[in-house]
Amino acid sequence: MCGRRLTLAMEQPPIKFGPFELDRQNFELRRDGKPVKLDRIPLELLFLLTERAGALITREEAVKHVWGDGVFIEAESALYTAIRKIRRTLDDDTGEPKYVQTVSRKGYRFIAHVEPVLPTTARVVPSVRFSSSVPRWFLWSGLLVTVAVAVLIVWLRSAELNRPSDRMMLAVLPLENLNADPREDYLAEGITEEVISQLGSLDPVHLGVIARTSAMRYKHTQMSIKDISRELGVAYVLEGSIRRSGNNVRVDVQLIQSSDQTELWTQSYDKDLNDVLQMERDIAGMAATGVRITLSEQAHQRLTSAPRIDPAAHDAYLRGLEGWNQRTREGFLQAIADFNRATELDPNYALAFAGLARVYSLAPIFANMPPSEAAPKALEAANRALRLDETLSDAHSALAFVKGHYEYDWVSAEREFRRAIELDPNNPYGHFFYSNSYLSPFGRHEEAITEMKKAMELDPVSTRIQSFAGRTFTWARHYDEALAQYQKVNQLDPNIPVNHERLAHLYAVLSKYDDAITEETKARMFSGENPQRVLSEMNRVRQAFTSRGAQGYWESELHLAQTTQDPPEGYARPYGMAQIYGYLGDKDKAFSSLEIALRERDTQMTELGIDPQFDPLRSDPRFVDLERRVGVLRH
Repeated sequence: MCGRRLTLAMEQPPIKFGPFELDRQNFELRRDGKPVKLDRIPLELLFLLTERAGALITREEAVKHVWGDGVFIEAESALYTAIRKIRRTLDDDTGEPKYVQTVSRKGYRFIAHVEPVLPTTARVVPSVRFSSSVPRWFLWSGLLVTVAVAVLIVWLRSAELNRPSDRMMLAVLPLENLNADPREDYLAEGITEEVISQLGSLDPVHLGVIARTSAMRYKHTQMSIKDISRELGVAYVLEGSIRRSGNNVRVDVQLIQSSDQTELWTQSYDKDLNDVLQMERDIAGMAATGVRITLSEQAHQRLTSAPRIDPAAHDAYLRGLEGWNQRTREGFLQAIADFNRATELDPNYALAFAGLARVYSLAPIFANMPPSEAAPKALEAANRALRLDETLSDAHSALAFVKGHYEYDWVSAEREFRRAIELDPNNPYGHFFYSNSYLSPFGRHEEAITEMKKAMELDPVSTRIQSFAGRTFTWARHYDEALAQYQKVNQLDPNIPVNHERLAHLYAVLSKYDDAITEETKARMFSGENPQRVLSEMNRVRQAFTSRGAQGYWESELHLAQTTQDPPEGYARPYGMAQIYGYLGDKDKAFSSLEIALRERDTQMTELGIDPQFDPLRSDPRFVDLERRVGVLRH
């Protein structure tokens, strides 16, 4: 017996490829001699691929090997997920694979060189058997001790999971689109966003959910769950895939515990598109259960009462979300058309009206739409959404934004902002807009910074929020923190025009004009202006500053604002022109420009009382009158 076990132990020595060893006996993958975490199914699949290295493994063969006969249709998505996990663990690139090659419409092939790991001395796997010289009570007591230890470990782990904590954090990674057409990505991303929204509203006190913007950064990533979790600071990750076929959709999801990458829960859903809202709520409810959240009766009722929905209306809504998330003029125009179509197909579709309200509220910023045109449409859509469903946080935020920036109805704005946060504390943009569209304009800077930090915690890799935090620090006159914040964003993504322009304005406030010129040059180039023209123009600004100091700098900026394209948040609008005239000492033209900005309801007019670039005008009675008319006068 012992001889046979020794033979079996030596039949399959570990194999090596690259820095990895794969050990069938210990069911283990190692990298540079250290164990690497890989779930059972992907590991079993990796054994199959490496044992037949160089050969094509069809999808049918792989499914049969891992899941058994007769389950190909059900296991196809799980196979794709397992391959993705293997690649992520091996740091393999789907574009230029080193290990696992996809053979289109066929299957997979392991393409790396594989060789056995030959030990210098034969390893004997001992055979355990009872010896007559060992008392049986000793053997059984040892077994009982082992069982007791195992039970203790399980109990301790359970206690760890159930241990009270201030707030657990969870990330929902973008669902993988298993359809061949990338134009179907909007469906995967839209359902991902809706699941995030459902989860975020279940128990905000105990469960925080990373926002869509940060989650989408990991679309098609090769990073491990461990690394993603560390970057986002989350304890759990929900990931999965989606496949659409006609009017049906299949979603496979799994909940992973970040600490040891254990799969806590796996589920597949096959739904008609009429029932997709209920599927999203089912996923959210199961995920909440998986992280040991106790839901209120109200949350339970909401999860089990999703209405059926017109698939065409829902499809239009998801396409609207796609345009909204682009934050471009073209994207906003697409979103308006799609959200309008959704409301036409279903006049009771509250989320679509809320989507319209969000787009119209920010259309003056991202789509150059006149506030006089956009704001009334935003108000109408927000009020319609709230008549249909008063619990929509985004509709309250959009309503608050317009009440403040357009109507200067600050009492209503504060009420709506606070209601938005009360309804969904996990929505980063509720905190974001409450910070910059209410607290900062009224000089409540420490509260504004606190709210902005909450937004950054919920959306940690959102460069939009990170960059705007620089403005929050600037308005609070925390210039060192503002400078560090803008520089941090430049490190995250050096190609964001508005961040360079904001940094240029800060340098101007600090009288660091050389640095301001450098940053404005980058802002203009990244905005798409002709590079040669930009360099020529900015060289003239630099020469003017060198010869005439700050006066020469602002005279050159005035010329640029009057004759060229303008980067985001540049000086070309009347609001920015007023700042330049203020620096040049021409107060009459400065106030004339501000009157135009007030008539146009420029959204930045609410920043009058806190923008340091208006310090040259602040002592003039006309400035105090403007603050009073905007409703932000604090003295």
